Amino acid sequence: MAGGKGNGSASDVEPEGDLHIPFILEEREREEEPLKKVLSRKLKKQCSCSPGRAKALLFDSIPILKWLPQYQVKDWLIGDLMSGVIVGILLVPQSIAYSLLAGQDPIYGLYTSFFSSIIYALLGTSRHISVGIFGVLCLLVGQVVDRELAVAGYLTDPQSNLTILENSTAPHCDRSCYAIIVGATVTFTAGVYQVLMGLLQVGFVSVFLSDPLLSGFATGASLTILTSQLKYLLGLKLPRAQGWGSLLKTWISLLRNLGQTNICDLITSLLCLMVLVPTKELNDRFKSKLKAPIPFELFVVIIATLASHFGQFQEKYGSEVAGAIPTGFMPPQLPAWSLIPNIAVDAFSIAIVGFAITVSLSEMFAKKHGYVVDPNQEMYAIGFCNIFPSFFRCFTTSAALTKTLVKESTGCQTQLSGLITALVLLLVLLVIAPLFYSLQKCVLAVIIVVNLRGALRKFRDVPQMWRVNRIDATIWLVTMATSALVNTELGLLVGVLVSAFCVLGRTQRAQVFKLGQAGDYEIFEDLASYKGLHTEPGVAVFRYEAPIYYANQTLFKKSLYRNVGLDPLKEKARRKKLEKQRKKQETTANGAKQDPEVATDAFLPQGPAFKTLVIDCSAMLFLDSTGVGALKEVHKDYKELGVRLLLAQCSTSVIDSLRRGGYYDPKTGSPEVIFHTIGDAVRYAQSLLSQNGDCVTKC
Repeated sequence: MAGGKGNGSASDVEPEGDLHIPFILEEREREEEPLKKVLSRKLKKQCSCSPGRAKALLFDSIPILKWLPQYQVKDWLIGDLMSGVIVGILLVPQSIAYSLLAGQDPIYGLYTSFFSSIIYALLGTSRHISVGIFGVLCLLVGQVVDRELAVAGYLTDPQSNLTILENSTAPHCDRSCYAIIVGATVTFTAGVYQVLMGLLQVGFVSVFLSDPLLSGFATGASLTILTSQLKYLLGLKLPRAQGWGSLLKTWISLLRNLGQTNICDLITSLLCLMVLVPTKELNDRFKSKLKAPIPFELFVVIIATLASHFGQFQEKYGSEVAGAIPTGFMPPQLPAWSLIPNIAVDAFSIAIVGFAITVSLSEMFAKKHGYVVDPNQEMYAIGFCNIFPSFFRCFTTSAALTKTLVKESTGCQTQLSGLITALVLLLVLLVIAPLFYSLQKCVLAVIIVVNLRGALRKFRDVPQMWRVNRIDATIWLVTMATSALVNTELGLLVGVLVSAFCVLGRTQRAQVFKLGQAGDYEIFEDLASYKGLHTEPGVAVFRYEAPIYYANQTLFKKSLYRNVGLDPLKEKARRKKLEKQRKKQETTANGAKQDPEVATDAFLPQGPAFKTLVIDCSAMLFLDSTGVGALKEVHKDYKELGVRLLLAQCSTSVIDSLRRGGYYDPKTGSPEVIFHTIGDAVRYAQSLLSQNGDCVTKC
């Protein structure tokens, strides 16, 4: 038997008449290693210690030790210096701006970018990505911070309310202090999740977050970010909406308070938009000709700060400004352990998003430049980029596409550019930061809004996405709509569930196709898709293009029976009915007997006659026990009707499942039912017809 243990060959089969002898491959004997022995061997391998293994483990854990000694100074240094300085300059205004989105003071955004640049340079495996503040994560952190501030009883006004906390690290804490405690605790917890996932070697989870899912999530979150910044553009002092439907709640609140718009902030916002939008477009259009993008954001921040300072916008017009930004670093502080139960679920979704974005960008640029990244090491790197900085009042980080593109386009070769970026930020932290005291918050909001252009442009791609793949477009739309209109974190979960159901749905919608042969070639394809195919008399060949398992085994049988044109259950019921009618007629006719040939003809199926059904199993990736049971049922039902079922082109895993499931046993000498090619199965079926003297016209 094909697929048997191989204790015989084609020459061992005794031919009967002109019976076709199927081609048989002899299987290799496989000895299954006991589970205890497997676990012992793997444990010994992991726990063994030697100087070589310790060195390899150290180099794998801290990749900079591997590539820094091989650094090509003449070829790489200029590119790394240039990209590091330019990204550092771009990060200054963006770090201050995104602190606003995360509900934090500007200094904490600079801290976050500084520490993450250093840690990822030490631990990351990607040469090009820029790790730091990312808008979507800032939004998620900001939502948690605002919720916990409301629970703690803080008012909207940052200058009001003083609350005594149980946390011994900050016995008297104002709103700003408590906000960063919440943000740092979320960051610490997310980092712990990421490191644990790295220890458990679950870096592969990133493959379950498809590009349409991540793109839809980012676009939906961008709509929420845009809406959350409108109050700063208009100079309105409104609390951030909490709970589901926050986007709609924010729009309603904005429309109700539109009359309280601060004209100074509105004019400043419009002027900044009129400058930044076209200049950003110019940077994008001429990026191939420019050696480095022009830092228009920094120019706008400097000019706006000078205008606000000398124009006294805060004193005269009531504009909100960044306020005092201290220099240097604050002493480390432990997370608020008592807050962890409240933010644990939020931190998990933040950890997943941060890791998925980082790995996606790492693999994209690694593939582009011809090197390999380690997803599990990326998990460690981004986890420690969150754990260590959380002690220094930082919030969650991940890779950011915009800054990564800038880094790549300006000649980055290694993560040495990240260390250069950290030096630029260090200069700002030690010397320049206090000069941004008079910077209006509306200018920071404009910087955030302008940087959302890339995500919002995805709406233009929806028609093309719909034409290419409607399932991917549906995933994108559902994830985007849920993230924007319902809840950001829920949008990610819904996107994952919709993606999973779409995969399951594809196996549910799989159909059985009738195949025909192309001339005398070993080519069998769908009769409905190709011309010039023919079928063999007495033999029907079908293909099912999905695995057979518990969720679709019923659909498989229905599709098979419908396409074959012979439902065994209905046919057996029909025959029983005819038998009853025959007996009734015999009784009525006083014992008159019916012509046997007429009775036999009445029992045969309508339509094309066949005595053998061949199923092409090449598209079946696997069978579970329910799938094997379904095939056994089909085999049994058709056998009762005189139809032989043959399987062709089964993979070794499918053959193993059939053997373990009791579909056949090669040792018992059961008839050949599995073949390596469709042509072999068809020839065997024809030889059976010829040997048994079956007449197709009769059938």
